[in-house]
Amino acid sequence: MAEEPSSYIFGLRTTANREDQVMDFVSSNAAKKKLGVYAVVRPHGMRGYIFMEAKTKADAEAAIFNVPYARGILPKPIQLKEIEHLIEQVKPDVDIRKNDIVEVIAGPFKREKAKVTRIDKTKDEVVVQLLESAVPIPITVKLDTVKVIRRDDEAEETRAEEDEE
Repeated sequence: MAEEPSSYIFGLRTTANREDQVMDFVSSNAAKKKLGVYAVVRPHGMRGYIFMEAKTKADAEAAIFNVPYARGILPKPIQLKEIEHLIEQVKPDVDIRKNDIVEVIAGPFKREKAKVTRIDKTKDEVVVQLLESAVPIPITVKLDTVKVIRRDDEAEETRAEEDEE
């Protein structure tokens, strides 16, 4: 016999572009009423729906009771595999340092080589200077649109080896 799951994922219809407000209301309701609601997730790029993990459907319904912009819970619980692709994975720590030589792998400067001048990990952005441009102009791009092709310290090591020869 199949084992009963310890929690369920419920889809909640909301007014479009009000998902964040509904999430705040649902979270605070669940905390105030000490309900079995474990997580509330807003899928990136999907308007009009949020998902909540709750112990029972009754807990989920109690959490959305009298919440403005909440339009109701979908009739059946949702399997995690159905929404896995909507939930953004946590990004792995990218090892990019100042003075690294990178290749831009997306956007208008695709395939251009550049030198890293500044990194802002809080915004997931990196400021680079294109190597082959006539005038050095700093360009801000997302961290995931560049890949390291050479470390500055590696370049110094190879120069030192060449000097020894």
